[in-house]
Amino acid sequence: MSTLVSQNPFDSILTVSFEDYHQARESGASSFRKQGLPAAKAEEYKFTNLTKKLNQTFGEFTQATEFKILLSQVNQAKFQGFEGNVLVFANGFYQEALSSAEGLEVQAITGLDVDLGSVAKADKDPFCALNQATFQGGAYIKIAKNAQVKSPTLLLNFIDATKGNLIQPRFWIEAGDFAEATFIEQQIVLAEEMYFYNEVKEIKGGKNSHLNFYRIQNEGKSSISASTIETDIHQDSTFTSVNLSLSGDMVRNNLNLNLLGSNSEGNMYGLYLTNGTTHVDNHTNVDHTVPHAESNELYKGILTDKSRGVFNGKIFVRQDAQKTNAFQQNNNILLSEDAIINTKPQLEIWADDVKCSHGCTTGQLDEEALFYLQARGIGKEKARGLLLYAFAGEVLENIKDEAFREYCIELVQQRLGTNF
Repeated sequence: MSTLVSQNPFDSILTVSFEDYHQARESGASSFRKQGLPAAKAEEYKFTNLTKKLNQTFGEFTQATEFKILLSQVNQAKFQGFEGNVLVFANGFYQEALSSAEGLEVQAITGLDVDLGSVAKADKDPFCALNQATFQGGAYIKIAKNAQVKSPTLLLNFIDATKGNLIQPRFWIEAGDFAEATFIEQQIVLAEEMYFYNEVKEIKGGKNSHLNFYRIQNEGKSSISASTIETDIHQDSTFTSVNLSLSGDMVRNNLNLNLLGSNSEGNMYGLYLTNGTTHVDNHTNVDHTVPHAESNELYKGILTDKSRGVFNGKIFVRQDAQKTNAFQQNNNILLSEDAIINTKPQLEIWADDVKCSHGCTTGQLDEEALFYLQARGIGKEKARGLLLYAFAGEVLENIKDEAFREYCIELVQQRLGTNF
């Protein structure tokens, strides 16, 4: 656990009185004060000094307010080929009039009777605790029992930091038994201002539910973000996450899967393409608590310039979790001498009848493969792009929605400087 630091830029925010979720907010505030912001040597934030970055960047925080969004902005923000529901947010505040929610129950999260903190525990992370204490905006989303929402739902959050530099939405997503849905999350930045985006999503999947959650981080270069997604997965259920990180100043992603039922399956895929001085930290955790469950994890990074990546993946296999299958892999390519990656895959196993593996690789572009392609008449830059895209494509192929997959492929090709 981190120790307290002398400077806390959130002190004034913690003294604000809120009209809802009194018990949850008090618990979050107490937990945040106990943990404090992560100290420089805190193990969980060893390579990502968010405390220093926040203290250096922001003298004072002001909670962001909502603002007016036009329907034309929503239509323009949707990627080509998208068909489905759109849930619109302004600095995290739900805009019901601009949203469509066929097959879903959606409400602004404020004022509802939701057991906040029962999935994402505030005492596990200080920024999760801060969000629980002081969140504003967000949504309650429910997929009813047996409901199968075939088209994806786009969570479209417009960000305008001129309306406040602290944006903290909270989401509760609950799927009933035998429910099915796909969510896509994307931020649209309207003003190139510095801001801190601190988001928490609690996701509960009922028995035999099947959820996909896809996320793009392609925000302003001056944005700082901490995101927590925590998911409870029950019997015969699947949850698949794909995260694509492309931009930001300092980005921290916490993704935690709790496998709570037999024959459950959790899949975690991530791709980070960093340049400039962008810093992306992916922290993942899979907790196998019962027998006959499976997890698959693949994160890949392509880093250049003076950018930095961090991957810390943990797999816990509890004593009762016999017949577990767990796979974890992190692969990285460094395209410059100044790019840095810190990677730490971890396994903790207390059961004896399991199949588990983990590993990581870090290197440069394969010169032999590059020479092979050039020897067959392919130009050096195109050959380089082909190899990098082949490396990245293994993650993107796990996106099942075709239109969104094509959109991500286009973004990746643009970043890699090639177009096939």
